[in-house]
Amino acid sequence: MPVSTRPTPATERTTAAVQPPTSALDTAAALLALLRDTAVEPRPDDQLEALTLAVAADLPVLLWGEPGIGKTAALHQLADALELPLTTVIASVHEPSDFAGLPIVGDDPAEQGVPMAPPDWAVRLVRAGRGLLFLDELSTAAPAVQAALLRLVLERRIGSLRLPPEVRIVAAANPRSSAADGWELSPPLANRFVHLQWTHDHQVVVRGLGGTWPVATLPRLDPNRLPEAVAYARRAVCGLLSTRPTLVHRLPKDEARRGGAWPSPRSWETALRLIAFATAAGSSREVLSLLVRGTVGDGPGLELLASLDRMDLPDPEALLADPEGAELPERGDLRQAALEGVVAAVNARPEKARWDAAWALFGRAVETGPPDLVVVPATTLAALRRADWEVPEAIERLAGVVALSRRADAAARAATAAGAGR
Repeated sequence: MPVSTRPTPATERTTAAVQPPTSALDTAAALLALLRDTAVEPRPDDQLEALTLAVAADLPVLLWGEPGIGKTAALHQLADALELPLTTVIASVHEPSDFAGLPIVGDDPAEQGVPMAPPDWAVRLVRAGRGLLFLDELSTAAPAVQAALLRLVLERRIGSLRLPPEVRIVAAANPRSSAADGWELSPPLANRFVHLQWTHDHQVVVRGLGGTWPVATLPRLDPNRLPEAVAYARRAVCGLLSTRPTLVHRLPKDEARRGGAWPSPRSWETALRLIAFATAAGSSREVLSLLVRGTVGDGPGLELLASLDRMDLPDPEALLADPEGAELPERGDLRQAALEGVVAAVNARPEKARWDAAWALFGRAVETGPPDLVVVPATTLAALRRADWEVPEAIERLAGVVALSRRADAAARAATAAGAGR
């Protein structure tokens, strides 16, 4: 799916001046110029925002998608948007020495050694001082070539040259099932990338073929939120790994999954950087989900996203201090998690006043949201009652809700069983 990035508003078009043709080829060239005449418009696109965010974070990105989906065209247009010279390298047609460097014998090898000469495209990138290096057809590169790419992707070294900091690296690959003589990516190489699944939006394609494509722009980072974003990202990743140490490094057993995103200290560091950038840019949860799952894998990524949700939950002690004026999350799962956190806080320090405050909070939860979310935490809270604690009036108000919810659950189970028995 091509993504035009020229800063031309959708209402303006740069129609090429049509000169009177002097030959058949001139006529063909004039028609081609008209076909290339397109406009751009701002349009929300989660996968495009995820790509630009990872590029801004100076992380190597790998786009996965079927042939003809528009990966290469998107990279060409991204380079135009960033005003970076694009260098395309087809990995599968190169030898390992093209990335490791070719040995060149000097005047006195015993004294000066044998330097490793870089390829011409690397020299051009260093001379330019900036650029977008596009490694295409990565899944058709032989294992020996993939091994040679390790140093380039991680350390940005080719032979004796180091690529400038202003060079960004993006790769593209087809799944092995649709790649021409494809290979699975080696685990060391795969673990160095942010993996993004590239798909097409039929509405974007139709509108683009009509002459208007979405525009790609770098995310706008809020300079006032940078320290907060870094602290938030570190707290999120370290908090999860402190409670789930087995997630620090988990190499998949399946060969195909090893060629994708999986958790390691390296990929967790990448995830931390992406969370900081997404927070500073105010990106949506959908964009953050694409980036996190594309870095540490679906399972660990979803756990990290869930831990981020819990970080945004209100403090249980603040809820107990003012139950009548408490603001509970709107999302059902987060609301229930907040109520369960209150129950845990009461259990950690069981006092009659705190127990009563929790019941008052549950009463407010019933008034402001779905009552069924209160059933499980209310049952747990009731079990914390001490023998000398009087039953508060709030329990009487909630008793009917709990009983009604249980009857509804029982009826639903009975209906499901009856349907299965037919």
